[in-house]
Amino acid sequence: MEDISVYFTAIESDELKAENFANSSIGKNIAANFSSAAFPDLRKINLAFFGVNESRNAQPDNNCQGGADAVRPQLYKLFNGNHEIKIADLGNINAGHTIDDSYFALRSVLNELIKNRITPIIIGGAQHLTFANYLAYQNIEATVNLTSIDASLDLGTADDLLTSQTWLGKIIQHQPNHLFNFSNVGYQTYLTNPDYLGMMDKLFFDVIRLGSVRQNMEDTEPAIRNADIISVDISAIKMSDSPASAQAGPNGFYADEICQLMRYAGMSDKCTSIGFYEFNPKLDKHTQSAQLLAQMIWCFIDGFYNRKSDYPFKKTTDFTKYRVAIKELKNEIVFYKSIKSDRWWMEVPYPPDKRLSFERHTHVPCSYNTYQTALKDELPDQWWQTYQKFSF
Repeated sequence: MEDISVYFTAIESDELKAENFANSSIGKNIAANFSSAAFPDLRKINLAFFGVNESRNAQPDNNCQGGADAVRPQLYKLFNGNHEIKIADLGNINAGHTIDDSYFALRSVLNELIKNRITPIIIGGAQHLTFANYLAYQNIEATVNLTSIDASLDLGTADDLLTSQTWLGKIIQHQPNHLFNFSNVGYQTYLTNPDYLGMMDKLFFDVIRLGSVRQNMEDTEPAIRNADIISVDISAIKMSDSPASAQAGPNGFYADEICQLMRYAGMSDKCTSIGFYEFNPKLDKHTQSAQLLAQMIWCFIDGFYNRKSDYPFKKTTDFTKYRVAIKELKNEIVFYKSIKSDRWWMEVPYPPDKRLSFERHTHVPCSYNTYQTALKDELPDQWWQTYQKFSF
Protein backbone atom coordinates (compact mmCIF):
# COMPACT_ATOMS: atom_id res chain seq x y z
CA MET A 1 0.00 0.00 0.00
CA GLU A 2 1.30 3.44 -0.92
CA ASP A 3 2.14 5.91 1.85
CA ILE A 4 -0.77 8.34 2.27
CA SER A 5 0.42 9.82 5.58
CA VAL A 6 1.94 12.80 3.72
CA TYR A 7 -1.55 14.14 3.02
CA PHE A 8 -2.61 14.33 6.67
CA THR A 9 -2.12 16.67 9.59
CA ALA A 10 -1.95 14.71 12.83
CA ILE A 11 -4.30 15.16 15.79
CA GLU A 12 -2.84 17.40 18.52
CA SER A 13 -5.45 17.15 21.29
CA ASP A 14 -4.30 15.25 24.40
CA GLU A 15 -7.95 14.98 25.47
CA LEU A 16 -8.51 12.44 22.68
CA LYS A 17 -5.83 10.04 23.89
CA ALA A 18 -7.06 6.50 24.59
CA GLU A 19 -6.44 6.71 28.34
CA ASN A 20 -9.23 9.30 28.66
CA PHE A 21 -11.96 6.92 27.46
CA ALA A 22 -13.80 3.88 28.80
CA ASN A 23 -12.63 0.41 27.78
CA SER A 24 -15.50 -0.32 25.38
CA SER A 25 -15.56 3.12 23.76
CA ILE A 26 -14.47 4.02 20.26
CA GLY A 27 -11.83 6.36 21.67
CA LYS A 28 -10.22 3.45 23.51
CA ASN A 29 -10.12 1.23 20.43
CA ILE A 30 -9.54 3.54 17.46
CA ALA A 31 -6.06 3.73 15.89
CA ALA A 32 -5.53 7.49 15.78
CA ASN A 33 -2.92 9.58 13.99
CA PHE A 34 -1.52 11.56 16.92
CA SER A 35 1.49 13.79 16.40
CA SER A 36 3.22 11.93 19.23
CA ALA A 37 2.81 8.51 17.60
CA ALA A 38 3.34 6.71 14.30
CA PHE A 39 0.77 6.83 11.52
CA PRO A 40 -1.78 3.98 11.95
CA ASP A 41 -0.96 0.63 10.37
CA LEU A 42 -3.73 0.35 7.78
CA ARG A 43 -3.16 -3.32 7.05
CA LYS A 44 -5.45 -4.20 9.97
CA ILE A 45 -8.12 -1.56 9.31
CA ASN A 46 -11.65 -1.80 7.87
CA LEU A 47 -12.79 1.82 8.21
CA ALA A 48 -10.84 5.09 8.00
CA PHE A 49 -12.24 8.32 9.47
CA PHE A 50 -10.74 11.71 8.54
CA GLY A 51 -11.57 15.38 8.02
CA VAL A 52 -11.12 17.58 4.95
CA ASN A 53 -10.80 21.28 5.83
CA GLU A 54 -11.79 22.64 2.42
CA SER A 55 -14.59 25.21 2.53
CA ARG A 56 -13.84 27.34 -0.52
CA ASN A 57 -16.76 27.49 -2.96
CA ALA A 58 -19.17 26.34 -0.24
CA GLN A 59 -21.98 28.71 -1.16
CA PRO A 60 -23.28 30.66 0.63
CA ASP A 61 -21.26 29.63 3.69
CA ASN A 62 -17.46 29.52 3.80
CA ASN A 63 -16.93 28.31 7.37
CA CYS A 64 -17.60 24.58 7.05
CA GLN A 65 -14.04 23.58 7.90
CA GLY A 66 -12.91 22.02 11.17
CA GLY A 67 -15.90 19.68 11.26
CA ALA A 68 -13.93 16.54 12.07
CA ASP A 69 -12.25 18.23 15.05
CA ALA A 70 -15.69 19.05 16.47
CA VAL A 71 -17.06 15.54 15.86
CA ARG A 72 -14.08 13.59 17.25
CA PRO A 73 -14.77 14.19 20.98
CA GLN A 74 -18.41 13.18 20.49
CA LEU A 75 -17.53 10.08 18.43
CA TYR A 76 -14.71 8.85 20.64
CA LYS A 77 -16.88 8.70 23.75
CA LEU A 78 -19.52 6.47 22.14
CA PHE A 79 -19.41 2.76 22.90
CA ASN A 80 -18.53 0.16 20.27
CA GLY A 81 -21.56 -2.06 20.21
CA ASN A 82 -21.30 -5.83 20.07
CA HIS A 83 -18.36 -6.07 17.69
CA GLU A 84 -14.64 -5.58 17.54
CA ILE A 85 -13.93 -2.42 15.58
CA LYS A 86 -10.95 -1.96 13.28
CA ILE A 87 -11.07 1.77 12.67
CA ALA A 88 -8.37 4.37 12.12
CA ASP A 89 -8.61 8.14 12.52
CA LEU A 90 -6.17 9.48 9.96
CA GLY A 91 -6.35 13.12 11.04
CA ASN A 92 -7.18 15.96 8.65
CA ILE A 93 -6.46 16.88 5.05
CA ASN A 94 -5.96 20.64 5.18
CA ALA A 95 -6.95 22.95 2.35
CA GLY A 96 -4.34 23.00 -0.40
CA HIS A 97 -2.77 26.04 -2.01
CA THR A 98 -5.56 25.84 -4.61
CA ILE A 99 -8.86 24.02 -4.48
CA ASP A 100 -7.54 21.63 -7.14
CA ASP A 101 -4.75 20.69 -4.72
CA SER A 102 -7.40 19.72 -2.17
CA TYR A 103 -9.21 17.62 -4.77
CA PHE A 104 -5.96 15.89 -5.72
CA ALA A 105 -5.12 15.03 -2.10
CA LEU A 106 -8.59 13.70 -1.35
CA ARG A 107 -8.79 11.75 -4.59
CA SER A 108 -5.37 10.17 -3.99
CA VAL A 109 -6.20 9.14 -0.43
CA LEU A 110 -9.61 7.70 -1.37
CA ASN A 111 -8.23 5.80 -4.34
CA GLU A 112 -5.63 4.10 -2.18
CA LEU A 113 -8.04 3.28 0.66
CA ILE A 114 -10.75 1.88 -1.60
CA LYS A 115 -8.27 -0.23 -3.60
CA ASN A 116 -7.18 -1.78 -0.31
CA ARG A 117 -10.77 -2.49 0.82
CA ILE A 118 -10.80 0.19 3.50
CA THR A 119 -14.03 2.19 3.63
CA PRO A 120 -13.43 5.94 4.09
CA ILE A 121 -15.67 8.09 6.32
CA ILE A 122 -15.12 11.71 5.27
CA ILE A 123 -16.07 14.79 7.29
CA GLY A 124 -16.06 17.93 5.14
CA GLY A 125 -15.85 20.65 4.23
CA ALA A 126 -18.05 21.59 1.33
CA GLN A 127 -20.20 19.04 -0.49
CA HIS A 128 -18.42 19.68 -3.80
CA LEU A 129 -15.72 17.39 -2.36
CA THR A 130 -18.05 14.64 -3.59
CA PHE A 131 -16.63 15.41 -7.04
CA ALA A 132 -13.15 14.33 -5.88
CA ASN A 133 -14.71 11.28 -4.23
CA TYR A 134 -16.29 10.33 -7.56
CA LEU A 135 -13.00 10.79 -9.46
CA ALA A 136 -11.26 8.42 -7.04
CA TYR A 137 -13.20 5.51 -8.61
CA GLN A 138 -12.08 6.28 -12.15
CA ASN A 139 -9.43 3.54 -12.20
CA ILE A 140 -11.15 1.19 -9.75
CA GLU A 141 -14.68 0.56 -11.01
CA ALA A 142 -15.88 0.74 -14.60
CA THR A 143 -19.11 2.45 -13.55
CA VAL A 144 -20.43 3.50 -10.14
CA ASN A 145 -23.64 4.49 -8.41
CA LEU A 146 -23.93 7.64 -6.29
CA THR A 147 -26.60 8.49 -3.72
CA SER A 148 -26.98 11.96 -2.25
CA ILE A 149 -29.02 12.71 0.87
CA ASP A 150 -29.92 16.30 0.20
CA ALA A 151 -32.86 18.73 0.36
CA SER A 152 -32.24 19.85 -3.25
CA LEU A 153 -30.47 18.86 -6.46
CA ASP A 154 -27.09 20.57 -6.85
CA LEU A 155 -27.00 20.68 -10.65
CA GLY A 156 -26.33 24.26 -11.76
CA THR A 157 -25.53 24.99 -15.41
CA ALA A 158 -22.69 23.96 -17.70
CA ASP A 159 -20.93 27.33 -17.28
CA ASP A 160 -21.12 27.46 -13.48
CA LEU A 161 -18.07 27.16 -11.24
CA LEU A 162 -17.75 23.89 -9.32
CA THR A 163 -19.36 24.67 -5.95
CA SER A 164 -21.46 23.03 -3.28
CA GLN A 165 -24.53 23.95 -5.35
CA THR A 166 -23.30 22.67 -8.74
CA TRP A 167 -21.17 19.57 -7.97
CA LEU A 168 -23.75 17.06 -9.22
CA GLY A 169 -24.00 18.75 -12.60
CA LYS A 170 -20.21 18.64 -12.92
CA ILE A 171 -20.18 14.90 -12.20
CA ILE A 172 -22.86 14.25 -14.81
CA GLN A 173 -20.97 16.34 -17.40
CA HIS A 174 -17.52 14.93 -16.63
CA GLN A 175 -15.78 12.96 -19.37
CA PRO A 176 -14.98 10.15 -19.37
CA ASN A 177 -18.23 9.49 -17.53
CA HIS A 178 -18.47 6.44 -15.30
CA LEU A 179 -21.66 7.30 -13.41
CA PHE A 180 -24.24 4.57 -13.98
CA ASN A 181 -26.93 5.70 -11.56
CA PHE A 182 -27.65 8.65 -9.29
CA SER A 183 -30.25 8.71 -6.53
CA ASN A 184 -31.38 11.63 -4.40
CA VAL A 185 -33.01 10.83 -1.08
CA GLY A 186 -35.01 13.50 0.73
CA TYR A 187 -35.41 16.38 -1.72
CA GLN A 188 -37.95 19.05 -0.76
CA THR A 189 -40.11 20.15 -3.69
CA TYR A 190 -40.20 23.86 -2.82
CA LEU A 191 -36.38 23.91 -2.70
CA THR A 192 -35.91 22.07 -6.01
CA ASN A 193 -35.99 23.51 -9.50
CA PRO A 194 -38.66 21.54 -11.44
CA ASP A 195 -36.41 21.62 -14.51
CA TYR A 196 -33.87 19.62 -12.52
CA LEU A 197 -36.49 17.00 -11.70
CA GLY A 198 -37.28 16.76 -15.41
CA MET A 199 -33.60 16.21 -16.16
CA MET A 200 -33.41 13.44 -13.59
CA ASP A 201 -36.37 11.75 -15.26
CA LYS A 202 -34.75 11.96 -18.71
CA LEU A 203 -31.54 10.43 -17.36
CA PHE A 204 -33.52 7.62 -15.66
CA PHE A 205 -32.13 8.62 -12.26
CA ASP A 206 -34.00 8.19 -8.96
CA VAL A 207 -35.31 11.07 -6.87
CA ILE A 208 -37.25 10.41 -3.68
CA ARG A 209 -39.16 13.23 -2.02
CA LEU A 210 -38.82 13.73 1.74
CA GLY A 211 -42.51 12.96 2.27
CA SER A 212 -42.21 9.68 0.36
CA VAL A 213 -39.22 8.66 2.48
CA ARG A 214 -41.23 9.34 5.62
CA GLN A 215 -44.18 7.27 4.42
CA ASN A 216 -42.06 4.13 4.11
CA MET A 217 -38.41 4.11 5.14
CA GLU A 218 -38.02 0.52 3.99
CA ASP A 219 -38.85 1.47 0.40
CA THR A 220 -35.98 4.01 0.55
CA GLU A 221 -33.45 1.42 1.68
CA PRO A 222 -32.78 0.02 -1.85
CA ALA A 223 -31.64 3.46 -3.09
CA ILE A 224 -29.09 3.50 -0.27
CA ARG A 225 -28.10 -0.14 -0.82
CA ASN A 226 -27.47 0.49 -4.52
CA ALA A 227 -24.79 3.15 -3.95
CA ASP A 228 -21.01 2.83 -4.12
CA ILE A 229 -20.67 6.45 -2.95
CA ILE A 230 -22.94 8.20 -0.44
CA SER A 231 -22.84 11.98 0.00
CA VAL A 232 -24.72 13.51 2.95
CA ASP A 233 -25.52 17.22 3.12
CA ILE A 234 -26.40 17.82 6.76
CA SER A 235 -28.73 20.65 5.76
CA ALA A 236 -31.11 17.82 4.77
CA ILE A 237 -31.73 17.47 8.53
CA LYS A 238 -34.25 19.71 10.34
CA MET A 239 -32.65 22.81 11.86
CA SER A 240 -34.19 21.95 15.22
CA ASP A 241 -32.33 18.62 15.16
CA SER A 242 -29.12 19.91 13.55
CA PRO A 243 -28.57 23.68 13.50
CA ALA A 244 -24.96 23.73 12.29
CA SER A 245 -25.47 24.36 8.58
CA ALA A 246 -25.93 27.69 6.83
CA GLN A 247 -28.72 26.19 4.71
CA ALA A 248 -30.57 24.24 7.42
CA GLY A 249 -34.31 24.86 7.37
CA PRO A 250 -37.45 24.14 9.38
CA ASN A 251 -38.15 20.90 7.46
CA GLY A 252 -35.97 17.89 6.82
CA PHE A 253 -35.08 14.55 8.32
CA TYR A 254 -35.48 13.97 12.03
CA ALA A 255 -32.42 12.75 13.91
CA ASP A 256 -33.70 9.18 14.24
CA GLU A 257 -34.59 9.04 10.53
CA ILE A 258 -31.15 10.11 9.32
CA CYS A 259 -29.55 7.61 11.70
CA GLN A 260 -31.71 4.85 10.22
CA LEU A 261 -30.55 5.80 6.72
CA MET A 262 -26.95 5.65 7.92
CA ARG A 263 -27.46 2.16 9.25
CA TYR A 264 -28.87 1.15 5.86
CA ALA A 265 -25.72 2.62 4.29
CA GLY A 266 -23.43 0.74 6.63
CA MET A 267 -25.19 -2.57 5.98
CA SER A 268 -24.82 -2.22 2.21
CA ASP A 269 -22.10 -4.51 0.84
CA LYS A 270 -21.84 -2.16 -2.14
CA CYS A 271 -21.09 1.08 -0.26
CA THR A 272 -17.34 1.73 -0.29
CA SER A 273 -17.19 5.42 0.73
CA ILE A 274 -19.35 7.93 2.57
CA GLY A 275 -18.97 11.65 3.18
CA PHE A 276 -20.69 14.17 5.46
CA TYR A 277 -20.63 17.80 4.31
CA GLU A 278 -21.68 21.41 5.04
CA PHE A 279 -21.23 21.07 8.82
CA ASN A 280 -20.26 24.45 10.28
CA PRO A 281 -19.13 24.06 13.93
CA LYS A 282 -19.46 27.82 14.48
CA LEU A 283 -23.24 27.52 14.03
CA ASP A 284 -23.59 24.56 16.39
CA LYS A 285 -25.55 24.89 19.63
CA HIS A 286 -24.43 22.90 22.67
CA THR A 287 -22.57 20.52 20.27
CA GLN A 288 -25.97 19.27 19.08
CA SER A 289 -24.98 18.77 15.42
CA ALA A 290 -21.59 17.35 16.36
CA GLN A 291 -23.28 14.80 18.61
CA LEU A 292 -25.77 13.88 15.89
CA LEU A 293 -23.02 13.49 13.29
CA ALA A 294 -21.12 11.24 15.70
CA GLN A 295 -24.25 9.13 16.18
CA MET A 296 -24.81 8.98 12.40
CA ILE A 297 -21.27 7.70 11.97
CA TRP A 298 -21.85 5.23 14.83
CA CYS A 299 -24.93 3.91 13.00
CA PHE A 300 -22.91 3.53 9.81
CA ILE A 301 -20.20 1.64 11.71
CA ASP A 302 -22.80 -0.57 13.41
CA GLY A 303 -24.36 -1.36 10.03
CA PHE A 304 -20.93 -2.06 8.54
CA TYR A 305 -20.13 -4.67 11.17
CA ASN A 306 -23.55 -6.27 10.63
CA ARG A 307 -23.16 -6.74 6.88
CA LYS A 308 -24.55 -10.04 5.59
CA SER A 309 -22.27 -10.41 2.53
CA ASP A 310 -25.27 -11.22 0.34
CA TYR A 311 -24.24 -8.98 -2.55
CA PRO A 312 -22.87 -9.57 -5.09
CA PHE A 313 -24.39 -13.01 -5.57
CA LYS A 314 -21.75 -15.52 -4.53
CA LYS A 315 -23.98 -18.47 -3.58
CA THR A 316 -27.40 -18.92 -5.16
CA THR A 317 -28.34 -21.19 -2.25
CA ASP A 318 -28.43 -18.07 -0.05
CA PHE A 319 -31.45 -16.77 -1.99
CA THR A 320 -35.03 -17.67 -2.73
CA LYS A 321 -35.84 -17.07 -6.39
CA TYR A 322 -39.20 -15.78 -7.61
CA ARG A 323 -40.40 -15.39 -11.20
CA VAL A 324 -43.16 -12.94 -12.14
CA ALA A 325 -44.70 -12.79 -15.60
CA ILE A 326 -45.75 -9.35 -16.88
CA LYS A 327 -47.87 -9.00 -20.03
CA GLU A 328 -45.87 -6.17 -21.61
CA LEU A 329 -42.57 -8.09 -21.31
CA LYS A 330 -41.50 -11.08 -23.35
CA ASN A 331 -39.63 -12.51 -20.41
CA GLU A 332 -40.40 -12.85 -16.73
CA ILE A 333 -38.93 -10.61 -14.06
CA VAL A 334 -36.74 -12.59 -11.70
CA PHE A 335 -36.61 -11.57 -8.05
CA TYR A 336 -34.21 -12.79 -5.37
CA LYS A 337 -34.84 -12.68 -1.62
CA SER A 338 -31.82 -13.09 0.65
CA ILE A 339 -32.22 -15.81 3.25
CA LYS A 340 -29.62 -14.02 5.40
CA SER A 341 -31.14 -10.54 5.49
CA ASP A 342 -34.66 -10.76 3.92
CA ARG A 343 -33.59 -8.07 1.43
CA TRP A 344 -34.76 -8.17 -2.18
CA TRP A 345 -33.14 -7.73 -5.62
CA MET A 346 -34.53 -8.00 -9.12
CA GLU A 347 -32.66 -9.05 -12.21
CA VAL A 348 -32.60 -6.81 -15.28
CA PRO A 349 -31.59 -8.53 -18.56
CA TYR A 350 -28.17 -7.43 -19.67
CA PRO A 351 -27.81 -6.98 -23.46
CA PRO A 352 -24.86 -9.19 -24.50
CA ASP A 353 -23.58 -6.58 -26.94
CA LYS A 354 -23.24 -3.90 -24.28
CA ARG A 355 -20.19 -2.82 -22.31
CA LEU A 356 -18.82 -5.14 -19.65
CA SER A 357 -18.85 -2.12 -17.32
CA PHE A 358 -22.61 -2.57 -16.90
CA GLU A 359 -22.53 -6.17 -15.70
CA ARG A 360 -22.30 -5.34 -12.00
CA HIS A 361 -25.62 -3.45 -12.21
CA THR A 362 -27.79 -6.32 -13.45
CA HIS A 363 -29.11 -7.11 -9.96
CA VAL A 364 -31.01 -4.07 -8.74
CA PRO A 365 -31.83 -3.65 -5.04
CA CYS A 366 -35.56 -3.38 -4.45
CA SER A 367 -38.14 -3.83 -1.71
CA TYR A 368 -40.90 -6.34 -1.06
CA ASN A 369 -43.34 -3.70 -2.30
CA THR A 370 -41.56 -3.71 -5.68
CA TYR A 371 -42.21 -7.45 -5.89
CA GLN A 372 -45.85 -6.81 -4.97
CA THR A 373 -46.07 -4.22 -7.78
CA ALA A 374 -44.89 -6.82 -10.29
CA LEU A 375 -47.48 -9.30 -9.00
CA LYS A 376 -50.14 -6.75 -9.97
CA ASP A 377 -48.86 -6.94 -13.57
CA GLU A 378 -47.24 -3.51 -13.28
CA LEU A 379 -43.70 -2.94 -14.51
CA PRO A 380 -41.58 -1.58 -11.60
CA ASP A 381 -40.01 1.83 -12.25
CA GLN A 382 -36.60 0.64 -11.07
CA TRP A 383 -36.60 -2.21 -13.60
CA TRP A 384 -37.54 0.10 -16.47
CA GLN A 385 -35.01 2.80 -15.53
CA THR A 386 -32.16 0.30 -15.32
CA TYR A 387 -33.13 -1.37 -18.59
CA GLN A 388 -33.16 2.02 -20.34
CA LYS A 389 -29.68 2.80 -19.06
CA PHE A 390 -28.46 -0.53 -20.47
CA SER A 391 -29.91 0.52 -23.82
CA PHE A 392 -27.88 3.73 -24.11
